[in-house]
Amino acid sequence: MSLDGDEGYGSGGDHGRGGRAGRGRGNPDDQGRPTRTRLPEGEGDSYDGARRGGRPGRTGLSSRNLMTVVGVVVLLVAAIAFANRSGGDGGDGGGDSPKGGDKNAHAQATAPTGVKPVDGKNDGIAKGFAHTEQGAQSAAANYAVALSSDGMFRGETRHRIVAAVYAPDVVTARQSDYDKAYSGERSVKLGLKADGTAPSGMAFVSRTNPAGTKTVSYQDDTASVAVWYSTLFGLAGEHSKNPVSEGWYTSTFQLKWVGDDWKVTAFSQKDGPTPVGRDQAASSAKDMSDAVQGFGGFTYAR
Repeated sequence: MSLDGDEGYGSGGDHGRGGRAGRGRGNPDDQGRPTRTRLPEGEGDSYDGARRGGRPGRTGLSSRNLMTVVGVVVLLVAAIAFANRSGGDGGDGGGDSPKGGDKNAHAQATAPTGVKPVDGKNDGIAKGFAHTEQGAQSAAANYAVALSSDGMFRGETRHRIVAAVYAPDVVTARQSDYDKAYSGERSVKLGLKADGTAPSGMAFVSRTNPAGTKTVSYQDDTASVAVWYSTLFGLAGEHSKNPVSEGWYTSTFQLKWVGDDWKVTAFSQKDGPTPVGRDQAASSAKDMSDAVQGFGGFTYAR
């Protein structure tokens, strides 16, 4: 197909051009008799829009274009009508209210299975997960994000995260363990200040991105959930001795239902599964720093 949509015409290359050059001229054949070369009506320069517009056969192409446009319009109208019918508060489908009829009629993209996402937060961490297997998976994914965030490197923030994530009967013990793990000495080894903040001109990155969850076991008030995730960790900036790198891990969380939410009692971590890295050039320190500061992490996973 040619770029101007004229299938068949001009596809002969020099044959078409030669025919146009000889139009209206007598061209002797091998017996000396004059012959005349004819091109299809309207054949001429590519930019001769007026003449090409009147060619026989163009009406069929225009009709097909018109039918395509009409088809697209009909689909758009149908989509809008469907969205208005299923996305409204009341709806008029036989007088059914949102609480009647199909219980999944109002599920949104953030809840593809029909379970409503949490609407509460505890120090920025999602809370109020459903007392279901999916609720336990959602809790584990969000807790993996919180326990691997840069806030764990700052004492006051770390204490709030641990108190929000862990069951009350293990909070004290876990606080002590995390204080030792995230001590000022470790922060300094990573290139941070003793208080866990980044040096001037640097951006500290400690971010977890869940890729999926899996229920290992589930009962009414206890659950074991594995979370597979990637991490971004390091200091972004010129002359960083610990540049931002990627890692893949799986953490298995032991959860129990406490009051009205899932809480962590313990968890373990192992490396992988790790995908094969693509052949992509590493970004500059500035690009990475700009991305870290320009793209915020998610506040709700799954």
